[in-house]
Amino acid sequence: IALTGDEGDLEAVGLRVGRPVLPMLAATAATPSAALEVTGRASVEYKLDGARIQVHRHGDEVGVYTRSLADITHRVPEIVEIVRALPAHDVILDGETLSLDEDGGPRPFQETMSRFGAEVSRELVLRPWFFDVLHVDGRDLIDEPLSVRLAELERVVGDWRMPGIVTDDADAAEQLSRDALAAGHEGVVIKAVDAPYAAGRRGKSWVKVKPVLTFDLVVLGAEWGSGRRRGWLSNLHLGARDPSGEFGDADGYVMVGKTFKGLTDELLRWQTAEFPGHESHRTASTVFLRPELVVEIAVDGVQRSPRYPGGVALRFARVKGYRQDKSPAEADTIQTLRSLLRG
Repeated sequence: IALTGDEGDLEAVGLRVGRPVLPMLAATAATPSAALEVTGRASVEYKLDGARIQVHRHGDEVGVYTRSLADITHRVPEIVEIVRALPAHDVILDGETLSLDEDGGPRPFQETMSRFGAEVSRELVLRPWFFDVLHVDGRDLIDEPLSVRLAELERVVGDWRMPGIVTDDADAAEQLSRDALAAGHEGVVIKAVDAPYAAGRRGKSWVKVKPVLTFDLVVLGAEWGSGRRRGWLSNLHLGARDPSGEFGDADGYVMVGKTFKGLTDELLRWQTAEFPGHESHRTASTVFLRPELVVEIAVDGVQRSPRYPGGVALRFARVKGYRQDKSPAEADTIQTLRSLLRG
């Protein structure tokens, strides 16, 4: 259009209801206070451990799309029904959805995602929360400040809006973060109230804050690396202590995940030199170790998993460093990890 049309043709370009756009993304910060220093006065909102959705409505026609713009409308009839009842003819909403348990708390992320990945039964009901509006009844809002968009969002979605407050008070933001965590959610997202909607971009106008959990785990093995890590022992097999023998032998260790994230070249060299001294046996791909080395692992949480005997797996595990000051008997237990699972 820029090459062949005129200025009027370009001005006519805008959002089209029914054609999804890439979602706006968030940077990260360690604390709500640190995030507010970047954004200034902001909308502080719950961050759910759910699935991002973008919903388009034109009259009775509703489309629901994932963050990768896949059309999942036919898999989420409950969301379609909710959006059809909203007081708007044309609307584009940004939000998140997840399934709730019997107590109204969030179910694990993988249970929500099971509704998107295949044709499954409707036993798990999805509940949407909307936190932004991009268009309403012929008016594009992406260039409007968030404060304007939130006013329209409140008018259109009412009780389906994501919980949050508008503030520049660090204490209030910290309290809302604690409330979100107590409700079983991931943390908060802090959004500058004067910022437009930057589709498909990650800037500093939106900042997510999630607590980082750390655990001391035992290294049960390591796989030989590939590519630039060829010749080094890399991907770690991580185990939690099982003092009661609930998932194996008493005072044994239960595997809970693997990771190579966070390993520097220095650590890779150290592992490759150190691990053979703790070797119990090996295969062509893996050196298995006696449970003698403790490593501190940061995770975003845990999730249910049938892959491991303890029924739990780490989420986004990365190495912080080895704990030479700790013995395997001081490692965290599988019961501690399982206590993080809801229900």
